[in-house]
Amino acid sequence: MDRIASALGDAARWRIVELLAERPRSVGELADLTGSRQPQTTKHLQTLARAGLVTVTPLGQRRVYAVDTTPLTALVGRLRELVDTAEANVGERDVLERYRAALEADTALADRDRWADGRTFAFDRVLAARPDVVWRHWTDPELLATWWAPPSMTITDCVLEPEPGGRVVLEYRDAEGRYRSEGRVRAATGPTRLAFDLSVLDPEGGIAFTGHHDLALTDTAEGTRLRLDLRVTGTTVDAAPFVAGIRTGWDQVLDTLADTVRATTAPHQEEEEPRA
Repeated sequence: MDRIASALGDAARWRIVELLAERPRSVGELADLTGSRQPQTTKHLQTLARAGLVTVTPLGQRRVYAVDTTPLTALVGRLRELVDTAEANVGERDVLERYRAALEADTALADRDRWADGRTFAFDRVLAARPDVVWRHWTDPELLATWWAPPSMTITDCVLEPEPGGRVVLEYRDAEGRYRSEGRVRAATGPTRLAFDLSVLDPEGGIAFTGHHDLALTDTAEGTRLRLDLRVTGTTVDAAPFVAGIRTGWDQVLDTLADTVRATTAPHQEEEEPRA
């Protein structure tokens, strides 16, 4: 497939394939139609032949070339798969577009320190698990590491100690660098309420801004209603990329949390169902 794509990536070779799709042609005819010299046309045909895109038939002193549709059909199938995959994951591109729009807006506002102080965010989810299960996913470091980072990121350190003054740490990385946040727990009443402050650090280790988080877990017939309120303080001018990502970032990780607790509790729920 790589050889086919490479062969068709040249405009002159693409034009040759277009001409051969109409009917078989000789080297001389192809050279005339493309405005190229015959030696150049011959080299292009050899490349296309190695990729399996054309066949050659000697007719006396002439060599006539014809297109082979088999590789083209395979390429069409592969392109269709790529389109289907892209359409199935359109939500990922929507997330990027929302972040880009938020970044442009916040960058325009970030003309002084504390430009976003007092900004608030609220997130609601209904999770298919009991509050104690959801609580463990917030306070058990191993469970916390299964969801508390955006997709494509790798968590290298995370802890949320459920007691007043307890440490809160989130560090993750990707190919571009390392990202770290640190803070302290203000209040913890398991498994219903957790309040903590978390400061996002810039690349030099300074505080870009601090988020004050209030998490409430309420038992419902469907499982647990999760409510997370977040208020921003201490924003610096350079905090725009971080603040712009709050909405999309928390939406992503909370969706991951919902999927994680659902997958964790489903087997146990099946076991508890009465047998016929």
